[in-house]
Amino acid sequence: MRIAVAKEIEVCERRVALIPDTVAKLVKQGLEVWVEAGAGERAFFSDAAYEAAGAKVILDTATLWGEADILVKVSPPQERENGRSEIDLLGEGAILISFLNPLGNPSTAQQLAERKITALSMEMIPRTTRAQSMDALSSQASIAGYKAVLIGAAALPKYFPMLTTAAGTIAPAKVFIMGAGVAGLQAIATARRLGAIVEAFDIRPAVKEEVQSLGAKFVEIKLEEETTAAGGYAKEISEASKKRTQEVVAEHVKNADIVITTAQVPGKKAPLLVTEEMVAQMKAGSVIVDIAAEQGGNCACTDPGKDIIWNGVTIIGPINLPSSMPVHSSQLYSKNIASLMQLLIKDNAVQVNFADDIIDAACITHAGEIRNQRVSDALKALAMANS
Repeated sequence: MRIAVAKEIEVCERRVALIPDTVAKLVKQGLEVWVEAGAGERAFFSDAAYEAAGAKVILDTATLWGEADILVKVSPPQERENGRSEIDLLGEGAILISFLNPLGNPSTAQQLAERKITALSMEMIPRTTRAQSMDALSSQASIAGYKAVLIGAAALPKYFPMLTTAAGTIAPAKVFIMGAGVAGLQAIATARRLGAIVEAFDIRPAVKEEVQSLGAKFVEIKLEEETTAAGGYAKEISEASKKRTQEVVAEHVKNADIVITTAQVPGKKAPLLVTEEMVAQMKAGSVIVDIAAEQGGNCACTDPGKDIIWNGVTIIGPINLPSSMPVHSSQLYSKNIASLMQLLIKDNAVQVNFADDIIDAACITHAGEIRNQRVSDALKALAMANS
């Protein structure tokens, strides 16, 4: 059984799918691990460290991809410089485990099915107690929430905590966090540790206790519709509810020194939470950090990947925040991948058991077919949009 760790070629991706410590554990289980040369360099894991862990470092990319039984990576397969897709490098019938964005870019799933690849998407891991150790969306979102607060604190021309000095008392910064999923909760905890006064909002009333347990005030809005989707994620709401939400949060945005937005809906454009009118009412020097920038942004003024100043407000649209902390993000992701492989590999052989609810949910392509209904629906919608 050969497990291959691919080197990420996306410019902004510094993570690696397996770290040396995890590789050593897999090798002890009798598995053969190949690591593409330089795969861990940008996460500060050397080829020598992988060799010491028992892995074989492979110089030739085509060999690594083509002879892998299971290939693991972080970002979805990319187009290489020669114009060839990484998917074409995989041997027919191989298993690919990675983030695949199957709802946002279902054409990747179609290509994988045509190649007869068994693809497990880390985005599709169910949010259940049993699957917690494999939940890469949560492990990486926690890092994003933490880093977003540090970015906001660095950009804010004020202290975070209250300080009493001989020159007078400094009032604490006010932070408003929109979205109380994993990223939002970590942002709350981090902002509180830095001494800020924190308020948080989420359309899901069930998160109120979690927000309050971290020392933040929960901004509650009663909506006459279901706001929680399967798996505990936020559900896209009606236009009327969106308008009602914006009316309520506008005052909290206006009074905040830092606004951190985290709301995302899988496979869809990020919901608009902060309008231009709200930004116009914020104090000069205030900061918005939009974690949802990659999905279009929660703020109307966000420019993904850029820092801009709009009407005196700094608006930051970071891309791939977990990659900015590659040591720990790789460590956590590596654990997620290894836990998933424990379900796949029995007696040193692959067993794709669809009776297992985690494998069933995560596997989007198998034996030449797309086997996830949500991905099939996304493909149909894409075809209709292009026709």
